[in-house]
Amino acid sequence: MRPYALLGFATALGSTVAGATLRGLYRRDMARIVAEVEAGGEIVPTGFGPIQFGREGWGPSVLVVHGAGGGYDQGLLLGRELVGPGYDVIAPSRFGYLATPVPPDPTPAAQAEAHAALLDALGIVHAVTVVGVSAGAPSAIELALRHPERVSALILAVPRAFAPGMPEVGAPAESAAMMKLVMAGADFAFWAASRFARRTVVRFLGVPPKIEAGAAPEDRQRVTRVIRGILPLSRRLRGLQADSAAELKGWPLERIEAPTLVISASDDLYGTLPAARHTAGHIPDAELMVLPSGGHLMVGRGDEVRERIATFLRQRRRTAA
Repeated sequence: MRPYALLGFATALGSTVAGATLRGLYRRDMARIVAEVEAGGEIVPTGFGPIQFGREGWGPSVLVVHGAGGGYDQGLLLGRELVGPGYDVIAPSRFGYLATPVPPDPTPAAQAEAHAALLDALGIVHAVTVVGVSAGAPSAIELALRHPERVSALILAVPRAFAPGMPEVGAPAESAAMMKLVMAGADFAFWAASRFARRTVVRFLGVPPKIEAGAAPEDRQRVTRVIRGILPLSRRLRGLQADSAAELKGWPLERIEAPTLVISASDDLYGTLPAARHTAGHIPDAELMVLPSGGHLMVGRGDEVRERIATFLRQRRRTAA
């Protein structure tokens, strides 16, 4: 289905008999999704307002900062996929996502201060590994700049970041209609699109459809989990709006003290590679990992990404010791 047919498709579908049946399936599916979202996550008061977070595992602390369309649930999923077991994964819902409200100042700098406030509220005074994924990268970078004593290592995966002279990281042009649907918070339309226009949704998520279609079953299941994890869109809309309004400018990257690993993919449809190169090139001694394929979700590259991150963190621990 072509992207520009999505909005009309979802609207027309609801007025048919088949659409009524589908809406029943939608309501049952959404009830399960909402129950899962509400069952997890805690809320703590901070000087930046209430912050929702999820936490799981034991070991060295890792703050996982989710991307656009996420929340604490996406952060926990990313923590499992990127760092694996053996860590205390802390995953906040960023401003406007799920139960974390949008403050008057929702900039990445303010979000970084909120990350530090969350660590304080949890009694975590030692430095932690910070993982910023996609639109979570700006506040992760700000945290490393503003509170270097809190960041023992910095990992930026497919980062929304700044590169001089390059277009800002964003959705592929072919996904304009999908972006309108998402920014409208259209839960039913997005749910229907995920079932009947998977290629369009996959492209919107920054992955070449042929890469996802040819991936192993477990990798396609992972993409399905990511897509499902964007629902309910209506509870993530304010965060998407805050992300869209955030203006990125150059950071003094040379001041980042934390050992840093930056990861991107050559075929990322969000075009994160130039910014990833710029970021890694200006942070002292930063490492850059460029995947030859996999798109924005790094489809089919999970094992090698986890191994590179594991090696990076082991080296950091040895150096610290």
